[in-house]
Amino acid sequence: MEASERQADDPGPAVPETTPSLGPESLAGVQRAFERSVLGGDRRYTQQQAAELAGVATERAQRLWQALGFAIDPDPDAVMFTDGDVQALRNISALVSSGAVAADMEMPAARSLGQSMSRLAEWQVSLLNTHILDRLDTAYAGTAPTEAEIDDFVGSLLRDVLQLVEQTQMFVWRRHLVATTERNIVSARGEATSRDLVVGFADMVGYTRLTRRIEADELSDLLEEFESAVATIIAQGRGWVIKTVGDEVMFAAEDPVDGARIALALQESFGAREDAPDLRVGLAWGPALARFGDLFGSVVNIAARLTGVARPGTILVDSALADRLESSGEFEVRSIRNLRVKDFHRLRPSVLRSARS
Repeated sequence: MEASERQADDPGPAVPETTPSLGPESLAGVQRAFERSVLGGDRRYTQQQAAELAGVATERAQRLWQALGFAIDPDPDAVMFTDGDVQALRNISALVSSGAVAADMEMPAARSLGQSMSRLAEWQVSLLNTHILDRLDTAYAGTAPTEAEIDDFVGSLLRDVLQLVEQTQMFVWRRHLVATTERNIVSARGEATSRDLVVGFADMVGYTRLTRRIEADELSDLLEEFESAVATIIAQGRGWVIKTVGDEVMFAAEDPVDGARIALALQESFGAREDAPDLRVGLAWGPALARFGDLFGSVVNIAARLTGVARPGTILVDSALADRLESSGEFEVRSIRNLRVKDFHRLRPSVLRSARS
């Protein structure tokens, strides 16, 4: 991602909104019915009442709630919480009491969970809302359904859908749990450890300029194609996606050769598409600390810096990774002049190509 493209005040593309034929009162009723159905009931408790029922201190409950990504009403008498919220607080407290989650990791774990679930919910809710509104429009064409009719309709519609969504999420989570334990080395005491990995970034060149020229639906298609393609290539190459942020993907691999193959496959895939922006890729090898689904350490910063200075359609690797690839015979690794980049004054990168090209 170009430095000029990382502007925090860039609002991004407008997201198209569904325009249902239902009136404002019906839409408000849909929201209330959706909340009751998803949360399993109405909001019944204030913050203090929910904390007392869960058996935790009010201050701790507030910090947990905010760590999960939810706002707290400044009015202490505001009725905000459901029975489900109370049970969730009990569950978190039980995890800490059991020793499964260390007390000092309670808030970081809550933040990580909240951020992951928030992103998942963002796209799911647009699908569910569209589905509900379309079905309501069909069922009550030209009429305004009552609150009770909306409640029954939304409840029955979501009952099966939510069960399928939850079962699918649980299965995917369990599979990722197994895959993650297979590739992570954790000490017997669960202490933070680092291990050598290939860390890579790939981003689309000229993304911000592109967003100003194409419509929102075209941009949505482009991002979907980008995320789908990179996820497939990275998984097939025995790596894994750390995160995607719009036009950029961060990934990792345990083996230097796998990491290089992934980078080359990404470039080959996008270079063959006339309508796709060029990619640039940066790779580095070294110790990385895994923490709540993310990676940290100098290796991450080096890979990011290399991506930022790489030319469109090229792959830059750091010297540590270049040393491990030169003897494979599969790659051409050509050293270039030292670069002065932020925090790394004498970075000695190499251009990576396939030896077959």
